[in-house]
Amino acid sequence: MKQTPFTAKHIAAGAKMVDFAGYNMPVSYTGINDEHAAVRNNAGVFDVSHMGEFIIKGEHALDLIQRVTTNDVSKLTAGKIQYSCMTNENGGIVDDLLVYCIEEYTASSGKGGVYMLVVNASNIEKDWDWIEHHNTNGAEMHNISDKTCLLAIQGPNAARILQPLTELDILNLKYYSFVKGRFAGIDNVLISATGYTGAGGVEIYFEDKDGNAGKIWDAIFETGAPQGLKPIGLGARDTLRLEMGYCLYGNDIDDFSTPLEAGLGWITKFTKNFTAGEYLQKQKAAGPDKKLVGFEMVDRGIPRHDYRIKDAEGNLIGRVTSGTQSPTLGRAIGMGYVSMDFAPIDSEIYIEVRDKMLRARVAKLPFVQQQS
Repeated sequence: MKQTPFTAKHIAAGAKMVDFAGYNMPVSYTGINDEHAAVRNNAGVFDVSHMGEFIIKGEHALDLIQRVTTNDVSKLTAGKIQYSCMTNENGGIVDDLLVYCIEEYTASSGKGGVYMLVVNASNIEKDWDWIEHHNTNGAEMHNISDKTCLLAIQGPNAARILQPLTELDILNLKYYSFVKGRFAGIDNVLISATGYTGAGGVEIYFEDKDGNAGKIWDAIFETGAPQGLKPIGLGARDTLRLEMGYCLYGNDIDDFSTPLEAGLGWITKFTKNFTAGEYLQKQKAAGPDKKLVGFEMVDRGIPRHDYRIKDAEGNLIGRVTSGTQSPTLGRAIGMGYVSMDFAPIDSEIYIEVRDKMLRARVAKLPFVQQQS
Protein backbone atom coordinates (compact mmCIF):
# COMPACT_ATOMS: atom_id res chain seq x y z
CA MET A 1 0.00 0.00 0.00
CA LYS A 2 1.04 3.56 -0.61
CA GLN A 3 1.60 5.92 2.29
CA THR A 4 0.74 9.61 2.57
CA PRO A 5 3.20 11.99 4.26
CA PHE A 6 0.91 11.87 7.32
CA THR A 7 0.67 8.09 7.78
CA ALA A 8 2.98 8.05 10.81
CA LYS A 9 0.92 10.85 12.38
CA HIS A 10 -2.28 8.81 11.99
CA ILE A 11 -0.75 5.68 13.51
CA ALA A 12 0.72 7.69 16.41
CA ALA A 13 -2.76 9.15 17.05
CA GLY A 14 -4.21 5.64 17.33
CA ALA A 15 -6.09 5.59 14.04
CA LYS A 16 -7.62 2.43 12.67
CA MET A 17 -5.97 2.09 9.25
CA VAL A 18 -7.46 0.54 6.12
CA ASP A 19 -6.61 0.12 2.45
CA PHE A 20 -8.43 2.82 0.47
CA ALA A 21 -7.72 3.23 -3.25
CA GLY A 22 -4.34 1.58 -2.66
CA TYR A 23 -3.39 3.93 0.21
CA ASN A 24 -2.97 3.16 3.90
CA MET A 25 -5.60 5.55 5.26
CA PRO A 26 -7.25 6.25 8.65
CA VAL A 27 -10.89 5.14 8.78
CA SER A 28 -11.45 6.34 12.36
CA TYR A 29 -9.68 7.50 15.53
CA THR A 30 -12.19 7.81 18.38
CA GLY A 31 -15.24 6.52 16.50
CA ILE A 32 -17.25 7.63 13.48
CA ASN A 33 -20.11 9.23 15.41
CA ASP A 34 -17.75 11.19 17.66
CA GLU A 35 -15.68 12.41 14.71
CA HIS A 36 -18.80 13.23 12.68
CA ALA A 37 -20.14 15.40 15.52
CA ALA A 38 -16.77 17.13 15.90
CA VAL A 39 -16.89 18.30 12.28
CA ARG A 40 -20.58 19.30 12.30
CA ASN A 41 -20.22 21.25 15.56
CA ASN A 42 -16.61 22.47 15.61
CA ALA A 43 -13.79 21.36 13.30
CA GLY A 44 -11.74 18.37 12.19
CA VAL A 45 -8.77 17.56 9.98
CA PHE A 46 -8.90 15.03 7.15
CA ASP A 47 -5.81 13.75 5.35
CA VAL A 48 -6.89 13.53 1.72
CA SER A 49 -3.42 13.54 0.20
CA HIS A 50 -4.37 10.43 -1.77
CA MET A 51 -6.40 12.63 -4.14
CA GLY A 52 -4.93 13.39 -7.58
CA GLU A 53 -3.82 16.78 -8.88
CA PHE A 54 -3.02 17.67 -12.48
CA ILE A 55 -1.69 20.96 -13.83
CA ILE A 56 -2.92 21.85 -17.32
CA LYS A 57 -1.33 24.96 -18.77
CA GLY A 58 -0.60 26.95 -21.91
CA GLU A 59 -2.69 28.59 -24.61
CA HIS A 60 -4.55 25.33 -25.34
CA ALA A 61 -5.29 24.46 -21.69
CA LEU A 62 -8.74 26.04 -21.60
CA ASP A 63 -9.75 24.38 -24.87
CA LEU A 64 -8.69 20.95 -23.61
CA ILE A 65 -10.52 21.24 -20.29
CA GLN A 66 -13.63 22.59 -22.03
CA ARG A 67 -13.71 19.53 -24.30
CA VAL A 68 -13.29 16.92 -21.57
CA THR A 69 -15.46 18.43 -18.81
CA THR A 70 -19.18 19.19 -18.71
CA ASN A 71 -19.14 22.55 -16.92
CA ASP A 72 -18.19 25.83 -18.63
CA VAL A 73 -14.59 26.54 -17.62
CA SER A 74 -14.58 29.82 -19.57
CA LYS A 75 -16.66 31.31 -16.73
CA LEU A 76 -13.78 30.85 -14.29
CA THR A 77 -11.50 33.73 -13.35
CA ALA A 78 -8.22 33.50 -11.44
CA GLY A 79 -8.83 32.43 -7.85
CA LYS A 80 -12.11 30.66 -8.59
CA ILE A 81 -13.04 26.97 -8.56
CA GLN A 82 -15.64 24.91 -10.35
CA TYR A 83 -17.19 21.52 -9.67
CA SER A 84 -17.46 19.45 -12.85
CA CYS A 85 -17.25 15.96 -14.29
CA MET A 86 -15.80 14.22 -17.32
CA THR A 87 -18.01 12.02 -19.51
CA ASN A 88 -17.27 9.18 -21.92
CA GLU A 89 -18.81 8.85 -25.38
CA ASN A 90 -21.93 7.19 -23.92
CA GLY A 91 -22.50 9.92 -21.36
CA GLY A 92 -21.16 7.89 -18.44
CA ILE A 93 -19.13 9.72 -15.82
CA VAL A 94 -15.39 9.11 -16.12
CA ASP A 95 -14.88 11.06 -12.88
CA ASP A 96 -16.11 14.07 -10.96
CA LEU A 97 -13.52 16.71 -10.17
CA LEU A 98 -12.68 20.27 -9.16
CA VAL A 99 -11.19 22.75 -11.63
CA TYR A 100 -9.02 25.52 -10.14
CA CYS A 101 -8.23 28.56 -12.29
CA ILE A 102 -4.71 29.49 -11.23
CA GLU A 103 -4.14 31.94 -14.09
CA GLU A 104 -6.38 33.00 -16.97
CA TYR A 105 -5.16 32.86 -20.55
CA THR A 106 -4.63 36.27 -22.12
CA ALA A 107 -4.72 36.17 -25.91
CA SER A 108 -2.99 39.55 -26.29
CA SER A 109 0.10 38.38 -24.42
CA GLY A 110 -0.13 34.71 -25.35
CA LYS A 111 0.54 33.88 -21.70
CA GLY A 112 -1.39 32.30 -18.91
CA GLY A 113 -3.88 29.52 -18.98
CA VAL A 114 -2.95 27.58 -15.83
CA TYR A 115 -5.47 25.22 -14.23
CA MET A 116 -5.33 22.57 -11.53
CA LEU A 117 -7.67 19.59 -11.75
CA VAL A 118 -8.34 17.66 -8.53
CA VAL A 119 -9.51 14.10 -9.22
CA ASN A 120 -10.45 11.03 -7.19
CA ALA A 121 -7.63 8.85 -5.89
CA SER A 122 -8.96 5.66 -7.50
CA ASN A 123 -9.11 7.36 -10.91
CA ILE A 124 -5.76 9.14 -11.15
CA GLU A 125 -4.25 6.95 -13.89
CA LYS A 126 -7.55 6.54 -15.72
CA ASP A 127 -8.25 10.29 -15.70
CA TRP A 128 -4.73 11.18 -16.81
CA ASP A 129 -4.96 8.79 -19.76
CA TRP A 130 -8.41 10.09 -20.69
CA ILE A 131 -7.29 13.74 -20.70
CA GLU A 132 -4.03 12.92 -22.47
CA HIS A 133 -5.98 11.04 -25.17
CA HIS A 134 -7.98 14.21 -25.89
CA ASN A 135 -4.95 16.53 -25.73
CA THR A 136 -4.71 16.90 -29.50
CA ASN A 137 -3.53 20.53 -29.49
CA GLY A 138 -0.53 20.10 -27.22
CA ALA A 139 -1.59 21.61 -23.90
CA GLU A 140 1.13 21.23 -21.26
CA MET A 141 0.22 18.55 -18.70
CA HIS A 142 1.85 17.76 -15.35
CA ASN A 143 0.77 15.10 -12.88
CA ILE A 144 1.72 16.52 -9.47
CA SER A 145 -0.28 14.01 -7.41
CA ASP A 146 2.67 12.27 -5.76
CA LYS A 147 4.27 15.48 -4.53
CA THR A 148 1.12 17.27 -3.37
CA CYS A 149 -0.20 17.17 0.19
CA LEU A 150 -3.86 17.90 0.80
CA LEU A 151 -5.52 18.47 4.17
CA ALA A 152 -9.21 19.28 4.54
CA ILE A 153 -9.95 21.25 7.72
CA GLN A 154 -13.72 21.14 7.92
CA GLY A 155 -16.35 22.49 10.29
CA PRO A 156 -17.98 25.79 11.27
CA ASN A 157 -14.96 26.87 13.34
CA ALA A 158 -12.25 25.64 10.94
CA ALA A 159 -11.31 28.98 9.36
CA ARG A 160 -11.33 30.78 12.71
CA ILE A 161 -9.00 28.18 14.22
CA LEU A 162 -6.57 28.39 11.28
CA GLN A 163 -6.58 32.17 10.80
CA PRO A 164 -3.70 32.83 13.27
CA LEU A 165 -1.44 30.64 11.10
CA THR A 166 -1.60 32.96 8.07
CA GLU A 167 -1.86 36.61 7.07
CA LEU A 168 -4.19 35.58 4.24
CA ASP A 169 -7.81 36.43 4.97
CA ILE A 170 -9.39 32.98 5.12
CA LEU A 171 -12.22 34.05 7.43
CA ASN A 172 -13.84 35.90 4.52
CA LEU A 173 -12.85 33.49 1.76
CA LYS A 174 -15.86 33.01 -0.49
CA TYR A 175 -17.21 29.55 -1.27
CA TYR A 176 -15.41 27.94 -4.21
CA SER A 177 -12.59 30.47 -4.30
CA PHE A 178 -8.96 30.25 -3.16
CA VAL A 179 -5.91 32.24 -2.12
CA LYS A 180 -2.24 31.35 -2.15
CA GLY A 181 0.53 32.44 0.17
CA ARG A 182 2.33 31.73 3.44
CA PHE A 183 0.72 29.38 5.96
CA ALA A 184 2.30 28.07 9.17
CA GLY A 185 5.65 29.43 7.99
CA ILE A 186 5.47 27.59 4.65
CA ASP A 187 5.29 29.48 1.35
CA ASN A 188 3.10 28.71 -1.69
CA VAL A 189 0.27 27.09 0.24
CA LEU A 190 -3.04 27.11 -1.63
CA ILE A 191 -6.10 27.50 0.62
CA SER A 192 -9.55 26.96 -0.88
CA ALA A 193 -13.06 27.33 0.54
CA THR A 194 -14.08 23.85 -0.57
CA GLY A 195 -14.79 20.53 1.08
CA TYR A 196 -16.81 17.33 1.02
CA THR A 197 -18.73 17.68 4.29
CA GLY A 198 -21.15 20.61 3.95
CA ALA A 199 -19.90 21.82 7.33
CA GLY A 200 -17.83 24.74 6.05
CA GLY A 201 -14.07 25.04 6.27
CA VAL A 202 -11.11 24.96 3.90
CA GLU A 203 -8.75 22.64 2.06
CA ILE A 204 -5.03 23.32 1.89
CA TYR A 205 -2.60 22.14 -0.81
CA PHE A 206 1.16 22.28 -0.50
CA GLU A 207 4.23 20.53 -1.85
CA ASP A 208 5.64 17.58 0.05
CA LYS A 209 9.23 18.73 0.53
CA ASP A 210 11.62 19.82 3.30
CA GLY A 211 9.39 18.34 6.00
CA ASN A 212 6.47 20.63 5.11
CA ALA A 213 3.89 17.96 5.90
CA GLY A 214 5.00 17.46 9.48
CA LYS A 215 5.47 21.19 10.09
CA ILE A 216 1.97 22.08 8.89
CA TRP A 217 0.27 19.15 10.65
CA ASP A 218 1.99 20.02 13.94
CA ALA A 219 1.22 23.75 13.60
CA ILE A 220 -2.44 23.07 12.91
CA PHE A 221 -2.83 20.86 15.97
CA GLU A 222 -0.73 23.06 18.26
CA THR A 223 -3.15 25.86 17.44
CA GLY A 224 -6.32 23.82 17.13
CA ALA A 225 -6.14 21.03 19.69
CA PRO A 226 -6.81 23.37 22.65
CA GLN A 227 -9.93 24.49 20.73
CA GLY A 228 -11.22 20.97 20.20
CA LEU A 229 -9.80 20.34 16.73
CA LYS A 230 -9.58 16.60 16.04
CA PRO A 231 -8.14 14.32 13.35
CA ILE A 232 -10.97 12.71 11.40
CA GLY A 233 -11.04 9.46 9.41
CA LEU A 234 -12.66 8.37 6.17
CA GLY A 235 -15.60 6.81 7.99
CA ALA A 236 -16.94 10.16 9.19
CA ARG A 237 -16.06 11.71 5.83
CA ASP A 238 -18.51 9.27 4.25
CA THR A 239 -21.35 9.89 6.70
CA LEU A 240 -20.86 13.67 6.44
CA ARG A 241 -20.95 13.69 2.63
CA LEU A 242 -23.95 11.39 2.51
CA GLU A 243 -25.96 13.70 4.79
CA MET A 244 -25.32 16.38 2.16
CA GLY A 245 -26.26 14.14 -0.76
CA TYR A 246 -22.77 14.46 -2.25
CA CYS A 247 -21.93 11.74 -4.77
CA LEU A 248 -19.14 9.24 -4.16
CA TYR A 249 -17.47 7.97 -7.30
CA GLY A 250 -17.77 4.22 -7.65
CA ASN A 251 -20.97 4.18 -5.57
CA ASP A 252 -23.35 6.93 -6.71
CA ILE A 253 -21.72 7.79 -10.04
CA ASP A 254 -19.61 5.77 -12.46
CA ASP A 255 -18.92 5.10 -16.13
CA PHE A 256 -22.47 3.83 -16.61
CA SER A 257 -24.41 6.70 -15.00
CA THR A 258 -24.83 10.06 -16.70
CA PRO A 259 -24.74 13.46 -14.99
CA LEU A 260 -28.41 14.00 -15.89
CA GLU A 261 -29.37 10.75 -14.16
CA ALA A 262 -27.20 11.67 -11.16
CA GLY A 263 -28.83 15.06 -10.64
CA LEU A 264 -25.78 16.87 -12.00
CA GLY A 265 -27.56 18.69 -14.80
CA TRP A 266 -26.48 21.95 -13.15
CA ILE A 267 -22.85 21.23 -14.09
CA THR A 268 -23.74 20.07 -17.60
CA LYS A 269 -23.60 23.07 -19.94
CA PHE A 270 -24.76 22.69 -23.54
CA THR A 271 -23.43 26.13 -24.52
CA LYS A 272 -20.13 24.47 -25.53
CA ASN A 273 -18.91 21.31 -27.22
CA PHE A 274 -17.72 18.49 -24.96
CA THR A 275 -17.47 14.72 -25.00
CA ALA A 276 -20.98 13.20 -25.09
CA GLY A 277 -22.57 16.62 -25.37
CA GLU A 278 -24.87 15.53 -28.20
CA TYR A 279 -25.75 12.28 -26.43
CA LEU A 280 -26.68 14.12 -23.24
CA GLN A 281 -28.73 16.71 -25.12
CA LYS A 282 -30.81 13.87 -26.56
CA GLN A 283 -31.17 12.29 -23.13
CA LYS A 284 -32.31 15.62 -21.68
CA ALA A 285 -34.89 16.05 -24.44
CA ALA A 286 -36.24 12.52 -24.04
CA GLY A 287 -35.89 12.49 -20.26
CA PRO A 288 -33.71 10.00 -18.32
CA ASP A 289 -35.16 6.57 -17.47
CA LYS A 290 -33.79 6.68 -13.94
CA LYS A 291 -32.76 9.26 -11.35
CA LEU A 292 -30.51 9.33 -8.30
CA VAL A 293 -32.65 10.18 -5.27
CA GLY A 294 -32.21 10.49 -1.56
CA PHE A 295 -34.42 8.51 0.77
CA GLU A 296 -35.09 8.09 4.49
CA MET A 297 -35.97 4.77 6.05
CA VAL A 298 -39.43 4.56 7.60
CA ASP A 299 -38.97 1.01 8.89
CA ARG A 300 -35.99 0.12 11.04
CA GLY A 301 -32.97 -1.01 9.02
CA ILE A 302 -29.77 0.24 7.38
CA PRO A 303 -29.65 0.45 3.57
CA ARG A 304 -26.34 -0.64 2.05
CA HIS A 305 -24.68 -0.31 -1.33
CA ASP A 306 -26.32 -2.49 -4.01
CA TYR A 307 -29.38 -3.43 -1.95
CA ARG A 308 -32.39 -3.74 -4.22
CA ILE A 309 -35.14 -1.10 -4.28
CA LYS A 310 -38.67 -2.31 -5.00
CA ASP A 311 -42.21 -1.00 -5.22
CA ALA A 312 -45.12 -2.09 -3.02
CA GLU A 313 -45.82 -5.04 -5.32
CA GLY A 314 -42.24 -6.27 -5.09
CA ASN A 315 -41.17 -5.15 -8.57
CA LEU A 316 -37.52 -4.14 -8.92
CA ILE A 317 -37.31 -0.37 -9.51
CA GLY A 318 -33.70 0.42 -8.64
CA ARG A 319 -30.68 -0.13 -6.41
CA VAL A 320 -29.15 1.57 -3.38
CA THR A 321 -25.85 3.32 -4.11
CA SER A 322 -25.03 4.62 -0.60
CA GLY A 323 -26.59 4.23 2.83
CA THR A 324 -25.86 4.76 6.51
CA GLN A 325 -27.29 5.63 9.91
CA SER A 326 -27.16 9.43 9.96
CA PRO A 327 -25.39 10.59 13.14
CA THR A 328 -27.01 14.03 12.87
CA LEU A 329 -30.58 12.88 12.22
CA GLY A 330 -30.50 9.66 14.23
CA ARG A 331 -32.17 7.68 11.45
CA ALA A 332 -31.12 5.69 8.40
CA ILE A 333 -30.69 7.49 5.09
CA GLY A 334 -29.49 6.54 1.64
CA MET A 335 -29.28 7.33 -2.03
CA GLY A 336 -30.08 5.20 -5.02
CA TYR A 337 -31.25 5.14 -8.60
CA VAL A 338 -34.96 4.56 -9.15
CA SER A 339 -37.19 4.59 -12.22
CA MET A 340 -38.65 8.05 -12.88
CA ASP A 341 -42.14 7.11 -11.65
CA PHE A 342 -40.73 6.79 -8.13
CA ALA A 343 -38.40 9.83 -8.20
CA PRO A 344 -40.83 12.50 -6.84
CA ILE A 345 -40.36 13.60 -3.21
CA ASP A 346 -42.35 11.51 -0.70
CA SER A 347 -42.73 8.56 -3.09
CA GLU A 348 -43.00 5.31 -1.14
CA ILE A 349 -40.30 2.77 -1.94
CA TYR A 350 -39.09 -0.44 -0.31
CA ILE A 351 -35.53 -1.49 0.43
CA GLU A 352 -34.83 -5.22 0.44
CA VAL A 353 -32.76 -5.88 3.56
CA ARG A 354 -31.98 -9.54 4.34
CA ASP A 355 -35.02 -10.73 2.39
CA LYS A 356 -37.29 -8.26 4.19
CA MET A 357 -39.10 -5.39 2.45
CA LEU A 358 -38.49 -2.27 4.53
CA ARG A 359 -40.47 0.88 3.84
CA ALA A 360 -38.71 4.13 2.91
CA ARG A 361 -39.68 7.46 1.38
CA VAL A 362 -37.92 9.61 -1.19
CA ALA A 363 -36.56 12.73 0.54
CA LYS A 364 -35.32 16.11 -0.56
CA LEU A 365 -31.54 16.55 -0.67
CA PRO A 366 -29.54 17.55 1.25
CA PHE A 367 -30.70 15.66 4.32
CA VAL A 368 -29.13 18.34 6.57
CA GLN A 369 -28.62 22.05 6.02
CA GLN A 370 -25.24 23.13 4.64
CA GLN A 371 -23.14 25.29 6.97
CA SER A 372 -21.02 28.18 5.79
